[in-house]
Amino acid sequence: MAIKKFFATIDNTITDGYGALRSTRGTDANMGESDILEVYSLYGSFSTSSLEKSRAIIQFDTTDIAAKRTAGTIPASGSTSFILKLANAPHVGTYPTNFTMTINGVSQSWDEGVGLDMDDYLDLGVSNWYTASYDGSTYTAWSTAGASYHAAPEFTASFTTGIENLEVDVTDIVELWLNGERSNYGFIVKLTSSDESGTSNTIPSSSYYTTKFFARGSEYYFKRPALEAQWDSSRGDDRGNFYASSSLATAAENANNIYLYNNIRGQLRNIPDIGTGAIYVNYYATTGSTTAINSTAVTGGYVDAGIYSASSVLDTTSSTVYDVWFSGSTQYHTGSAITVKSFNSYDFNPDTQFVINVTNLLPSYSTVDKATIQLYIREKGWSPTIYTTAVSTVASSVVEKVYYSVKRVVDDLVVIPYGTGSTLSTLMSYDVSGSYTDLDFSNFETGYQYEISFKLYLQGKYIEPKDTFTFRVE
Repeated sequence: MAIKKFFATIDNTITDGYGALRSTRGTDANMGESDILEVYSLYGSFSTSSLEKSRAIIQFDTTDIAAKRTAGTIPASGSTSFILKLANAPHVGTYPTNFTMTINGVSQSWDEGVGLDMDDYLDLGVSNWYTASYDGSTYTAWSTAGASYHAAPEFTASFTTGIENLEVDVTDIVELWLNGERSNYGFIVKLTSSDESGTSNTIPSSSYYTTKFFARGSEYYFKRPALEAQWDSSRGDDRGNFYASSSLATAAENANNIYLYNNIRGQLRNIPDIGTGAIYVNYYATTGSTTAINSTAVTGGYVDAGIYSASSVLDTTSSTVYDVWFSGSTQYHTGSAITVKSFNSYDFNPDTQFVINVTNLLPSYSTVDKATIQLYIREKGWSPTIYTTAVSTVASSVVEKVYYSVKRVVDDLVVIPYGTGSTLSTLMSYDVSGSYTDLDFSNFETGYQYEISFKLYLQGKYIEPKDTFTFRVE
């Protein structure tokens, strides 16, 4: 699975607002135990020219992220995006419209506190608008009132209706924390300076009151502040979808990717003499042949522990080929026969429909489970011959781009959306046996049933079969 969710460890709302029952600003108020975070600017509420502001501060424990990166569970810098997600909390008050929030890295440590009162600001404590922390004897002030933060990198989130969720790619900040260039003190979420002052609105000195997000103490599991690691973990092995080179196709379309998995006693291990270095591939029309189809050996490379891949464009009329992996005079592996297909200009059905099935989905899983989900795909209405039915296991159709999505059944809440964006976070791998992906069930709240669905990308459009499949997480 190319998604790993991390929840906030501390969060708080800090304000210089007056509240309903105060005659002074609530700069000493703490809301660290509230299940809500609030961001706003409010002009002219206490007096004709008063300006009140509220900001949210949120911190995540990046030691777990760093440990998973060291272990290889999360890819290295450049291959992973980190998305800050805050869920909008509906309320009965007024919603601001057409405004922008900024997200920056906080520049000093702070305490969460135990305050709850978000109406009157009567729960006093630390952190608050002026004070960042208290160690039992000494109060430490923010270097700048309203929380000190780094000016860059800075990210923005635009809101139109005021009820949108906040989803921002904050990779640049997280990578600074992970590589040790900055200490992790979390994020500050606030209106832009102009929106906080009201000067960006067509009406001078107007308000943006009020936006609320669910805090980490919320009872709603999937609405808590989350830092989501996303990456493309898919592998495309073209052994079951191997094409001879053709002038009908581009160079990229003519390329075939194949993989070598060095499985030693149930464990993927690097080939000792190869390690993480180069390995080479030749193709032969028959086993035992000494004449390769390709004039120059294909250079393959290291992918992951015990996994190597090679990409080749093969000009051949042979109906089958055999891949031989080698280095120098040592042959390491000869693959089974690969059926070679041919591109043509007439074999095209723009209205192809598919039937899908998850062949190994269990009724329930635990949050400590990780499972590979295998997808079987065939064209709808396909009828095998008697011979095919009698003598063979029907092969799955190879579809190179298949995405998955997961929603909670009880309320149709989409907990993993289709990752068709830049990160391709839910793009499934494929090989000769069909499409597959790894699911990490620690991302799901226990005690619920979930539904997984699939979307295929073919001929420049998405096809979403009606087939869905359910599982429970305990």
